[in-house]
Amino acid sequence: MTSGNTEQEPVTFVDKRKIDPTTGEVREGDAVPEPLAGTGAAPQPDSVEDDVAEVIEPEKDEVAELTADLQRLQAEYANYRRRTDRDKQSVIDNAKASVVSQLLPVLDDLERARQHGDLETGPLRSVADKLAGVFTTIGLSTFGATGDAFDPSIHEAVSHEGDGSNSVVGTLMRPGYKLGDRVLRTAMVGVVDAVEESDAPAPDEQ
Repeated sequence: MTSGNTEQEPVTFVDKRKIDPTTGEVREGDAVPEPLAGTGAAPQPDSVEDDVAEVIEPEKDEVAELTADLQRLQAEYANYRRRTDRDKQSVIDNAKASVVSQLLPVLDDLERARQHGDLETGPLRSVADKLAGVFTTIGLSTFGATGDAFDPSIHEAVSHEGDGSNSVVGTLMRPGYKLGDRVLRTAMVGVVDAVEESDAPAPDEQ
């Protein structure tokens, strides 16, 4: 026969009786595990709460991490949409500019016909007006009028009279065209120097 003390795990039982045998009162709620007589062990609810807390904390961290990932993906998608829309608009603008640039010689021919009086009457006038309306709708505009300040970025000077101190457009040889803010063709002009008001002769000197 083996002698000596051996450790035994505490044995518990669940008292499921509805009537408390000691007080005679009706019990409410779930049965509570009670230790067997002589074991000296009792349930430890605090340890159960600690285990639950240890499970909840990692779940909170995981939810926060997933939320941050979702917000980052939403921001990346919004940037992608903006970049895609910008690229799409750029392709549309380039296509418009390419087509309109090829039609500028037609507009030059119509303008020469207008200057010679060929567009005053007849079917060609109707065609020219409709074509001008279409170009105006898509944002095509002309520039380069006599008296405008000379700007080398939009004017192509083929002649220049004066010292260049106050250059203006003296003669318009070919109008320039813009599509929106984009210059499709510079204006071909003859440049002269405008007379400053201080340089103009006084009435008594004339």
